[in-house]
Amino acid sequence: METLLGIDYPTWWFLVVGGLFSGYAILDGFDFGAGAWHMFFRKNTSRETALKAIDPTWHGNEVWLVIGGGTLFAGFPVFYGTLFSAMYIPFILFLLFIIFRGIAIKFRNMEDMLWWRKMWDWSYSISSIMLAFLLGVVLGNILRGMPLDEQYEYIGRGFFEFLNPFSILVGVTSLALFMMHGAIYLILKTEGKLYERLQGFLKKAMAFFILAYIITTVYGFFYLEHLLDVFQENKILFVVPLLVFLSIANVPRLASKRKYGWAFIFTSITIALLLAIVAFELYPRLLLSNPDIQNSITIYNAAASTKTLKIMMGFVAVGGPLVLLYSYFVYRTFWGKVNQDDSSY
Repeated sequence: METLLGIDYPTWWFLVVGGLFSGYAILDGFDFGAGAWHMFFRKNTSRETALKAIDPTWHGNEVWLVIGGGTLFAGFPVFYGTLFSAMYIPFILFLLFIIFRGIAIKFRNMEDMLWWRKMWDWSYSISSIMLAFLLGVVLGNILRGMPLDEQYEYIGRGFFEFLNPFSILVGVTSLALFMMHGAIYLILKTEGKLYERLQGFLKKAMAFFILAYIITTVYGFFYLEHLLDVFQENKILFVVPLLVFLSIANVPRLASKRKYGWAFIFTSITIALLLAIVAFELYPRLLLSNPDIQNSITIYNAAASTKTLKIMMGFVAVGGPLVLLYSYFVYRTFWGKVNQDDSSY
């Protein structure tokens, strides 16, 4: 098999897809978290300020999802087809919620009627909560495994099989993590009474996430033994969960000192490290066949041809830096606090 810098092309593409979805989780994660808090704001001015904080960037954050989905389809078409066919209903729900969320952001301030604003406020907040939860449900089922046949087709019982205890716990943990991430982002973008109120929200979010993370980890440890196999075979990988622990512990420490910029960096690192653990637990698999492990989809039996992967790596080498530059430009342009006066963006 051909390699690049000693690494085969399916592994390179596995890293590319993982990097793109990690970027999406970090960037759109604080959007979802901010939306989840939306109905906790009592005043209309607070809700408008919170929406202003994410309005210039949420479109760009979703670019990472589009590119990630495209690279997944191009690099691992077998996995893409199986996953989207098996989890058709969760993905349709995700698509509907992401549409309603975007509509709510744009329509909310088009009319002054109280009922109109409340309707779109609820739509925005519920959509954000469900998007964060559904991402966790999908991830939890990938980690848990799905029943597949020899042709890598899903042979399970349908939608309610996906709502198993582990996937629900991962969904709740994802929501809690994004709410913590989003609260810190809003703190960075606001001032005055809303700034003080968000500090209280952050304390609740940190407690919520730590509790959810502990329960999910303990459940996975006792009921999903295959998740520990890779760490038992490679003891050095236990350094990654240790780094996750240190990263999580740094968030309340920094928040107590009001170093919210650094706290945001560490919630971003936490998201990236948690997804790195997922990657280590899966590799070289993409989707575990449970219980018939021999039917699992791997990066090798799901990958496009080596020639295709080589060509697409060239596009990644050019397009990747451009996406990063675009994201930097947007966030640099809209840096700073938001408020209600006409000079604010």
